[in-house]
Amino acid sequence: MSMTNEKINKYGNELYEALKANSTIEPITSREANITIEDAYAIQDIFIKRRIKDDGVKIIGKKIGVTSKVVMDMLGVHQPDFGYLLSDMIHSDGDEIDVTNKMIQAKAEGEIAFVLKEDLKGPGITSADVLRATKFVMPCFEIVDSRIQDWKIKVQDTVADNASCGYIVFGGQGVSPFDVDLTTCGLTLECNGELLHTGAGAAALGSPVNAVVWLANTLGKLGVGLKAGEVILSGALCAMVTIKTGDNMTINIGGIGSASVRFV
Repeated sequence: MSMTNEKINKYGNELYEALKANSTIEPITSREANITIEDAYAIQDIFIKRRIKDDGVKIIGKKIGVTSKVVMDMLGVHQPDFGYLLSDMIHSDGDEIDVTNKMIQAKAEGEIAFVLKEDLKGPGITSADVLRATKFVMPCFEIVDSRIQDWKIKVQDTVADNASCGYIVFGGQGVSPFDVDLTTCGLTLECNGELLHTGAGAAALGSPVNAVVWLANTLGKLGVGLKAGEVILSGALCAMVTIKTGDNMTINIGGIGSASVRFV
């Protein structure tokens, strides 16, 4: 790491205070030209520890971000990133989310969520291991948000900001990963009845399973495992959609099901 512990603590606490105040901060990368990915994960760790200690939340899973080539090119990186899912982020199919008072600059993505029935700890995890350890997959919205001003993010900014986590909306059904082709399954995202985006499982590192393999092996090198019962968001299958108050959105994923959400 290139940053001092003092600076890492400073930025982690700054992000936490921004979350609580529903406000943004200046990009960390514009203030710290030499910040590394390792520094950014250390800042993320401070941010998450504040959430657990001060807000009483629990870690319920992980999310994988930057899984599409388009986003990798935009951020100038060649690997995904990860963040933590917390117990106060979860919403059910059809819920309303307050984007006016509870979010800063929200956007929506359609994804496939994996719910694990067995632990997965890398390195050495394969696609077969991930499928065997998965209880079911579900359609979900990830409602991302950025504490970084105007989404002017480089990869270090989004990593520090817990991979731009906001809320998760799960569809009402789950299916076995063996009952659907996770590579070719198609996604549609509609807003107020209008088709905005289409995508497919292959958008996430060639397959959402590959994304979970990457996460298990990356975390394994850090001594962290994926645990039975955890939810893993495998990465966006289509472009992000900017949210407006009053929007109704629905995603449908072939062979898996649908999820819907209303923003107020």
